[in-house]
Amino acid sequence: MTIIAKDMNFCDFLSVYIERFWRQFDAMINFKSSFICVAALAMSGCHQSSSPPPEAETSKSMSTADVMAAATDSDWRDLDQDNVLYMELDSGLVVIELAPQFAPEHVANIKTLVKEDYFDGLFVIRSHDNYVAQWGEPETEAPKSLGSAKDKLTPEWESDWPSDLPFADMIDGDIYQPDAGYAYGFPVAGDKAAGRIGLAHCYGMVGVGRGGEADSGNGSSLYAVTGHAPRHLDRNVTLVGRVWQGMENLSALPRGTEALGFYATPEEYTEIYSVYLGSELTEDLQVPLQIMRTDTDTFKNYLAARRYRSEEWFLDPAGRLELCNVPMPVRNRP
Repeated sequence: MTIIAKDMNFCDFLSVYIERFWRQFDAMINFKSSFICVAALAMSGCHQSSSPPPEAETSKSMSTADVMAAATDSDWRDLDQDNVLYMELDSGLVVIELAPQFAPEHVANIKTLVKEDYFDGLFVIRSHDNYVAQWGEPETEAPKSLGSAKDKLTPEWESDWPSDLPFADMIDGDIYQPDAGYAYGFPVAGDKAAGRIGLAHCYGMVGVGRGGEADSGNGSSLYAVTGHAPRHLDRNVTLVGRVWQGMENLSALPRGTEALGFYATPEEYTEIYSVYLGSELTEDLQVPLQIMRTDTDTFKNYLAARRYRSEEWFLDPAGRLELCNVPMPVRNRP
């Protein structure tokens, strides 16, 4: 029986108790090992408090504004205008960067459709609250010709993990895939050990609509994520890019009243005046956007600053960062 002296504090008592416990159960090696771990945790409160992780201390000294101010021109990249779509709607211009690094066949097919003016005169036919806005041709008995574009494509919702992929790892983990992070400015997730990776359904990502068959998506029907990230669609739908400008022209559209947010009548559609590639424009007409590179120390600092928010308003920074909770910095070329 352990007696607590009147002048014995809790830490002294715990030390005495542990010593006696070990003597009594010395033969129970496995149990003793487990007990040591528990006791060490309890005793830590009796000594100097542990310091926060070095990363936390470093990042807390920088806000996102500090990181942005310290970024140099080399931390930014120009858009490749041959992979940029400009979509003119009645509500305004939408600028989309395509991602041939992850979906080369679908991107090539979409570019063929664009060059042959397939989307011109079609419509935004769906606006599903907190989900997606979708555009293309409404259901019709006389569908528009795809021209020289392919009718069916093999899915590209994931591909082999390239050995030279500039992958910015999200150290916080991911509940959908073993590995998640950023590459070429796009959110990606996959399994590095299995050698597979694909784009992830974060806000602003653009995907290819499909029917029940895996190869039924060809890029003639596209959607943009306008709500909470529907990551359950990863590895089920091919993603082809991301909206960098004009999201409000899709996310603020009136919601469709039919099932899945489709519009009930043609009068509710938003017309697509024209879709074209940036490379079809002279330089003075191209939108001069730059995206923060995701293969630099500056981007790592940006992630850390978002993880440990040092701004005065934050009373209890999360210390965690989810893949789709990273607003990618975008600016106009200086």
